[in-house]
Amino acid sequence: MRTELVSEPGDPTRPNEDFATVALPAGGQGGTLVLLDGVTPPPTDYGCRHSVAWFSSRLGGTLAELSVSQRDSPLPDVLSQAISRTAEAHTQTCDLSHPRTPQATVVLVRWSAAAVEYLVLSDSALLFEAPDGSVTAVLDDRLSRLPRASLATAAIADSTVRNKEGGFWTAAADPSVAVRAVTGTVPREKVRALAALTDGATRWVERFREGDWGDCFTFMRKEGAGALVERVRELERADVGRRLLGRSKTHDDASVVFAEL
Repeated sequence: MRTELVSEPGDPTRPNEDFATVALPAGGQGGTLVLLDGVTPPPTDYGCRHSVAWFSSRLGGTLAELSVSQRDSPLPDVLSQAISRTAEAHTQTCDLSHPRTPQATVVLVRWSAAAVEYLVLSDSALLFEAPDGSVTAVLDDRLSRLPRASLATAAIADSTVRNKEGGFWTAAADPSVAVRAVTGTVPREKVRALAALTDGATRWVERFREGDWGDCFTFMRKEGAGALVERVRELERADVGRRLLGRSKTHDDASVVFAEL
């Protein structure tokens, strides 16, 4: 198999809050992909002495370990265990009930000779390419379907829709959130390649409309994951009037994992 991974910070003076890895079990029969996008907290106190980058690394590393070592455990169980283990690492020092306690979006994929299992939580994207070249996007689109008024400020979002029924969900300190994820299984022979992208990279499709998900996958296959992120950066710099960026940060952490199975 062939894999390509790129992860670039939105601001080189700040830690990259994304996490990305690919793990291959010793037996060589399959693998695991983990991609997290840490949620940048507001500048005010968020109840935790740890950074979001610390949280993403801790949760992401645990997901990689458990998804490989417990290959019979369903992915929601793996995520639940990983959240619990990460929470236990700082529950004695931090307020994990704070709505902005460190948290992240999750893409978790595990494949064997027979099947490809997947889990997507919040607004990162997972793309599957079939042997005929067609591309399927697996998205948790609950955040994008919310009324804009509910996201007008951090305080409104935190009190009304963040990790709440009828809102959207991220991996924070509550292991029960794992059952909220978009999950499924695809026969292994129906997947030729796959890619996972944080929302700093999905801007290629969702913000700048360079093409659809199939076009995005074709671009990555031809030019590479790094070229996709660089193209996003070019588009961000060109939007000086913020016609497309709006109130969003000019550059966001952007990570892409491409795997040809």
